[in-house]
This record gives sequence, structure tokens and C-alpha cells, in this order.
Amino acid sequence: MISFQPTEDQKLMVESVAQFARTALRPKIRDFERARELPESVRRTAHELGLALVALPESVSGAGLGLTTAVLLEEEIAWGDPAAPFALGGPGAFGLAVVELGTEEQARSALAPFLGADAHSRFGAVAWGEKKPHHERAGFSTRATRHDDGWRLDGAKAYVLNADRAEHFVVFAQVEETPQDASAGWRGIGAFLVDRSAAGLTVTARATTLGLDAASFGGIELAGVVVPASARLAGGADFTAALVRFFTKNALLVAARGVGLSRAAFELTREYVDGRKAFGKPIGHFQAVAFTVADRAMDVDASRGLVWRAAAAWDALTKGEGSEKGALLLSAQAIAFTHEAAMRCGDDGVQLHGGAGFMRDYPVEKLMRDAKQLGLCGMTAEQADQLAAAITLGVPLDPGLVLPTPESQNAFV
Repeated sequence: MISFQPTEDQKLMVESVAQFARTALRPKIRDFERARELPESVRRTAHELGLALVALPESVSGAGLGLTTAVLLEEEIAWGDPAAPFALGGPGAFGLAVVELGTEEQARSALAPFLGADAHSRFGAVAWGEKKPHHERAGFSTRATRHDDGWRLDGAKAYVLNADRAEHFVVFAQVEETPQDASAGWRGIGAFLVDRSAAGLTVTARATTLGLDAASFGGIELAGVVVPASARLAGGADFTAALVRFFTKNALLVAARGVGLSRAAFELTREYVDGRKAFGKPIGHFQAVAFTVADRAMDVDASRGLVWRAAAAWDALTKGEGSEKGALLLSAQAIAFTHEAAMRCGDDGVQLHGGAGFMRDYPVEKLMRDAKQLGLCGMTAEQADQLAAAITLGVPLDPGLVLPTPESQNAFV
């Protein structure tokens, strides 16, 4: 049974991070948006709070605090600025990828650069997305072919979070070792550790995006990049299952950021409708407005509960309780609902502010833009629905449907 009461240690951590969000993030969200980055002082403070390694296990030098603690803290950071969790230094999705897909030795080695005093200025990145599907088969256009005792990577990756800031990448490519590999589709991909300094790797121009401006999104090109055999992350006994776990856990952390965004939009909107008067009373006292605000309050609480429940299911697995299929189902439900709830909260926030809503004097327009882009990060609501439906109906998981692919919809990772 999940408890919806955080432990005393969790409460202390949440309050520390909430204070950081109140003082260092919320008052400066427009400054971060204009600068398109977080200042070093903010990233350093976040590092000192231990935010970068919360969800990673102690066996690879992480904090080992579990996903439940991680989602609690992600919500608070995103309440301060939804872009901040994407723009803070640290391994990010790269860390989750090497833990889920690599061996313990590979993960420990890959995460070592993020343990030093300068870790707040170090970034990892996951190069998954591509702009166009392969014209002849399912799977990536980026190819991994045998080269002596290692692998050669050729292709281009897009929609990469922190591409221009990262020093270390997990690059996904179609493994073409034998003629039969060409027909394997999404079950024939591999993951490889690649350093930014590798010969043949080029970082492309940073994109201008709809929202989450403090975060950076771009791409990389690989022209004959050679990596050793030890750079391949094999995913254990079942690479596809490990890949689904990685994307689901990463998307659950993004969903927690959606909860923080929803809460921020709701609180700002409630304050506005309490203060704005029409016909002699606050507009929040009119039924149409009041009902909308009440519905958005339900969205905030419901999405938070779903995210907590899913995170607790993953933490229970580490104690030998529950099932992976159950954790995947709860996560898919949380991700799908939270993305849609965040968009409702942002959209209605603008709507209830009236003409003021689309003026940059008020932060709700930023939250609406952030909500739309956040809904494309990691795993979309539609992909989460596919995952939930497959598990509920007992259908084998098709990675081409439950993961972000060029055929369905790309996502920022």
C-alpha cells in the first residue's frame, strides 16, 4: 500500500528545494527565458542540494533515494520554472540510460565525470530522435556497423536535450552487423557511449523552441565516429524491455515536472481571479470561472497522486514487491494524464486572465507554452496511452508504438 505522506527526510528535502525554487527560480523566470540558460550560480546551488543524482542507485555512486523522492523534488523545481529541471547540470536522462541499458561497470565509469566539484557545469545527453523515418524500413537512419573490434556510427540525430552543452552522449543507432539486421526494425537498434570529443562528431545549431527557453535543444551529426566494443550498452538479457524501462522512468520524471507546472499555473490563476473584479465582485465568484478553477485544482491533485503512485511502484520493485508490468502501467497512466492536465492548467490560466493572459507581463503565457513543449518531452500522452493499452489488453509491446519514433512522433529527451 502506498503512503501519500512523505517521510520526514523527504519533507526536509522538499522544503529545501521549494525554498530554492521560491527564491532563485520563480522571481527570475523571465531573465532565464531571455538569457536562454540558467546562470552558473543557480546550477551550482542545485548541485549542492544534491539534485542531479537523486534517482540513481548507490551502486553507481548515485544518491539511491529512489524515484519517489525524485518526483517530489522535480515538482518543486518545475514549480519555480518548468525549464529549470531541463537546464540544470548533471547526467539527466543520460544517467538513467546508462543505468538501465549498461552494466554496473559501464554505468559507474560513465557517471564518474558527474561526481566532481564542477559537476554543475557538466551535462550528459541522450541522442535518440531523428527528423525523418527511414524510407525503406522501420528503425533509425543512423547506422552502427562493425569496425575492427568496435563500431562505426554514421547519421544525424535531432531533438537532443543539451546537445550543445553535453560532453557525453548515449547515441541510438540501427545495428547492421548482418544482412538479417536490416529487417529487425525497432527491435534491431543499439545504444552507444560517445564522447563529444570523438572524431567525426559535430554538434548542430541550437533550435529556437516554443517554450522551455532556458533549456537547450539541438542535434548531432556522426560521420564515421568510431567507438570501442565496450561502448555498446547491451541492455542485459532483453534490450527492448530495458529501453522501455528507461523511457518510462525518464518520462515519469518529466511528468513530475508537469505537476509542478500545473500547480504554478493553478496558483497564479486562482490569485488573479480572486483579485480581478467585475460587476462588484471577484471574477472567481462567477460560476463558470469557479468551476474551471475547481477542475484545475482536481487536475493538480490527481496528476500528483498518479505520479507518486507510479514512482512508489518502481521503488517497491527494488524491494522485491510488485511487478514491472504493474509499474509500467501505473507510469503510463500518470504520464498520459499529467501531460494533458498541464496543458489544461496552462491553457485555462491564459483564458481566465483574459487579455492580460497573452501579455508577457504575466507568467501564465509562458507556462502555457512550456506545457505544450513539455508534453513532447520523453514520451507523449499518445505513446503513454499505447503503453497502457498494450499492458491492459495483454498485447506484446511494440517499441515502434510505445517509444517516440519518426513514424509516430519525435520527442525531446
